[in-house]
Amino acid sequence: MTDEERLKVLEEKAAELRRLAEQDGLDLHAEIAILERKIAELRRQVYADLSPWARVQLARRPDRPSGLPFVQALCEAFYELRGDRVVGDDPALRGGLARLAGMRVALLFHHRGATPEEQRASRFGMASAQGYWKAKRIMEVAARLKLPVVTLLNTPGAYPGVQAEAHNVAGAIAACIWTMLRHPAPTVAVILGEGGSGGAVALAAADRVLMLENATYSVISPEGAASILWKDAKVAPKAAEALKLTARDLHELGLIDEVIPEPPGGAHTDFSATVEAVRQALLRHLAELQALPLDELLRARYNRYGHVGARGPNR
Repeated sequence: MTDEERLKVLEEKAAELRRLAEQDGLDLHAEIAILERKIAELRRQVYADLSPWARVQLARRPDRPSGLPFVQALCEAFYELRGDRVVGDDPALRGGLARLAGMRVALLFHHRGATPEEQRASRFGMASAQGYWKAKRIMEVAARLKLPVVTLLNTPGAYPGVQAEAHNVAGAIAACIWTMLRHPAPTVAVILGEGGSGGAVALAAADRVLMLENATYSVISPEGAASILWKDAKVAPKAAEALKLTARDLHELGLIDEVIPEPPGGAHTDFSATVEAVRQALLRHLAELQALPLDELLRARYNRYGHVGARGPNR
């Protein structure tokens, strides 16, 4: 039996004991505590050195913390702005004005949906053109108010449908990147799950880019790369290794600024701890950026993206 299989068995046993304690009123606290200690230790062993493909699977979990529930837990207040003022609204990419630890910010985030109906409506976080035109509009509001922009990413990529193309999704993504690069206040992006292709880059052209430990960030999915390079989507684990899409790899390459640790077993095992870790990282980076004069902030941003991809931190 592998460690992963042992972990699953122990988790099932712990769940069964909790059910018995709740239903029958049995005092099983000691037995449950012993199992939970064993589970925590085994999780640390299993998740200490995951393969890139295993991290891809964690990043794609439907119960991974992100979307509106994450925003509501992260911020004291959130006032959503809807619509691109041309075509309509997009539930896959949402945003508005928020208060984060007393600080006013503009917030943009991908929303995958909690119910099957929500997931279909939001296309599992794949935003269409109107989502990115809306994001650009919110960035412009933030620019007028001189508010920092915070973005939370979790998307396989932009929606590739006919209607998205008809409404110029590529142009909308380019406009978001250009608007974010010119923003007259600090910008911080956090990749919570998948950071896929241009759909993610549109919200990640920030002064600081942070990633949760098991998040991924790549120009193409492992399956897509495997289909193109090896003519076989089943080679996706090998493609994931070659793409260098993990937080650790991207930090070593200087493409991101910080890897935010996750609870043992992944972000989905402790929602509150994950939210708090992201909050503390955001506040730390925002404080550092707000201490810079605007001309120095813009110069550092220009230098960062003028040397993007060079090994080592680009601040």
